[in-house]
Amino acid sequence: MRTSIFSAFVVLGLASCATPNPGGAGTSGISPYAPILEERRRLALYMDHSGAPVRRINYTTPIGWSRIDGWHFSLDLRPGERWLVTLSGPCLNWDHGAQTLDLEPLNGIMLSRFDKVKVGGENFVCRIQDIRPVDLEALRAAERALRGRL
Repeated sequence: MRTSIFSAFVVLGLASCATPNPGGAGTSGISPYAPILEERRRLALYMDHSGAPVRRINYTTPIGWSRIDGWHFSLDLRPGERWLVTLSGPCLNWDHGAQTLDLEPLNGIMLSRFDKVKVGGENFVCRIQDIRPVDLEALRAAERALRGRL
């Protein structure tokens, strides 16, 4: 069973394209390293609120996914159920406009290590290296705390 899902960031990405440039023409006022730093912070937040790796999870049609960095994404299978997935390589290359993720569980009902992941528009496939449960309540509380400090 192969499932294609759209990223939650597609809508956010389109909205950011329409955002005016406050720094004037030709300048963004943002360091070119800001996206990398933001990815590292986001991954650290997820790792801090994830459990030990599991061998496999019951697979249902996902309700969404979000890119964390080139090697990691979060997978929402049900409301309140999120998983941190680590890939065998940097498959999540958004420079080519990837908006979908194809998951190919080998047996169709369990998602496990070594199952295939293909990012839409790319010609290569990565394998799942690691799956961890995310404590969604703790993650959301940490995100709220971080927003409160900004």
